[in-house]
Amino acid sequence: MTGVDEAVRAAAASGFSDSARADRATWLRALATALEADAAELVALAHRETHLSEARLSGEVVRTATQLRFFADVCADGSYLEATIDTPDPSAIPPRPDLRRMLRPIGVVAVFTASNFPFAFSVVGNDTASALAAGCPVVVKAHPGHLQLSRRVARLARTALRDAGAPVDALVLVEGVEAGVELIRHPLVRAVGFTGSTRGGRALFDIAVSRPDPIPFYGELGSVNPVVVTPLAANADAAGLAAGLAGSFTRDGGQYCTKPGIVFVPRGTGFEDALASAVAEAPSQRLLTDGMTAAFAEGSSALAGRGDVEAVVAGRAADPESAPIVLATTAAAFAADPETFQEEHFGPLTLLVRYDDAAPAGDLDRALGMLEGSLTGTVRHAASDDPELLDRVTRSLSRIAGRVLYEGWPTGVAIAWAQHHGGPWPASTASVHTSVGATAIRRFLAPVAYQDAPQVVLPAELRDGNPLGIPRREDGVLIG
Repeated sequence: MTGVDEAVRAAAASGFSDSARADRATWLRALATALEADAAELVALAHRETHLSEARLSGEVVRTATQLRFFADVCADGSYLEATIDTPDPSAIPPRPDLRRMLRPIGVVAVFTASNFPFAFSVVGNDTASALAAGCPVVVKAHPGHLQLSRRVARLARTALRDAGAPVDALVLVEGVEAGVELIRHPLVRAVGFTGSTRGGRALFDIAVSRPDPIPFYGELGSVNPVVVTPLAANADAAGLAAGLAGSFTRDGGQYCTKPGIVFVPRGTGFEDALASAVAEAPSQRLLTDGMTAAFAEGSSALAGRGDVEAVVAGRAADPESAPIVLATTAAAFAADPETFQEEHFGPLTLLVRYDDAAPAGDLDRALGMLEGSLTGTVRHAASDDPELLDRVTRSLSRIAGRVLYEGWPTGVAIAWAQHHGGPWPASTASVHTSVGATAIRRFLAPVAYQDAPQVVLPAELRDGNPLGIPRREDGVLIG
């Protein structure tokens, strides 16, 4: 196991930040190919460590390889650099010099792997892929929930980088809680990517910003992902909505950051009976770690034991599995104690919030006004719904969520240029950034402007004639 100081200094000295974009794109594709080549062995190992199904894990390997190739394309495209040129104008007041600006790699990035995505948000997951695409060497802090897998993937990745001609120390692995703290404090680490709990993320965030030289900490933390079901939608297809919700909040034991944890439902539509029937068919699931199992049991019991909460489905499962749970409260009770009701329960639990009045300033609006930041907000509506109601709900959810969706359920996060996976606190520590999608690369870049610089010292992307043919803005006009 590599020590933190040794790991960071090796990454910093790797020369990776000086690599060409075309080379980095090639290396990212090589990582994807290597991961796919060893998929069977890796999936079996991940299954033993995490208890997630092999089918789910196989799909996650495909997703991870797709992410790596996606960021290879982002890197090769070059538009992410925001290359901008203003030519001299001596008649301007004040006179304008020759200015050329672009984004450059920020330096060594520390990546903390997630428990619930042992591939897609792990050693060569989305944070690592976007950092490497940006030109930043990465020191990965392995998650204890899948330590053997992390070691295996790190070896595979370093071999793939070496064989592709990349600096092997562009990716280095460290382990342990103390190593994580030391990693954030290391003076050569310039940014942190983290996916995990609110409590753990906040503790690490505080370390990052209390350094003598504070650094950005991009944390994806807790999220309850509220859903609003309109009265017309519930009346039109209670069974279909119930089946969809049951499948979403119980998927892989409810261990998704986008799990719908709070659902605002109209009272008296038959939706709750339909949901109870649908959840009865959902399997129990062994959670990722014993600690998570205990925390879920404690948290769900405390919530169910409140006088203003009713159990709709009180699941029971044989140890060590966790069964699905559906609880319900009223919009008035939610508005009276929103902090408690918005605690994330990492596991197969969803809370129904019953409302009576969807009119302006009614109990639905009042409850939505109490929502904290989330990664997603979902509106399930009917084609004949009142546009004014949909507008009010959309504005409420847009205020607190990084992604608002109207069909389907939030547990799928597409890899796309337009994707945003973030949100106001406590969903993330930096709501203007995303951890999925092309602009995830922006987290690990810093702007540099060159004034009256000779051509020989300029990056090729800023030289006269645009020799690399990238999109850039020249004297205010977008070219390419």
